[in-house]
Amino acid sequence: MHLQEKTIASNVVYEGPIFTITHDTAELENGKTAVRDVLHHFGGVCVIPVTDNNEILLVRQFRYPFSRTTLEVPAGKLEKGESHAECGRRELLEETGCVCSEYTYLGEMLPTPAYNSEITHIYLAKGLSFEKQQLDTDEFLDVEKIPLSAAVQQVMDGTITDGKTQIAILKAARILGI
Repeated sequence: MHLQEKTIASNVVYEGPIFTITHDTAELENGKTAVRDVLHHFGGVCVIPVTDNNEILLVRQFRYPFSRTTLEVPAGKLEKGESHAECGRRELLEETGCVCSEYTYLGEMLPTPAYNSEITHIYLAKGLSFEKQQLDTDEFLDVEKIPLSAAVQQVMDGTITDGKTQIAILKAARILGI
């Protein structure tokens, strides 16, 4: 049982439309117990759309917990029964109005593994063509196009602070040799 913990009790303390929170008791490898509060999330997807000129499309939107706007790759949460590949394509179209002919899976990231079960899947989209943006009724954002090389610099200087966006930009730059 090295580096393992066994759930011995779990109580739902909050259940909402996006996540559920449980208050758990876990048995540790030394036989003692510990409390674990866990935010259970269906997961999400982010997509880094790259143009033929190595520019990327990012979205600027207000993030309520921080009372400020952030610059992020298009992203969204998985709907029940939806594959992460489908979710990424849906979010790309909704937020940027783009569809793509090349769609490459770049892996997954665990945003906050100490207490959150969310997995964020990352995709690279190329061969972009533009249709009409299809924002949700409660979604407000601006689309910005910047060179991928400039985005890398913004990650490194701390201008771009969103974790999934940082990882997507750095992975895309590495893959594309930028």
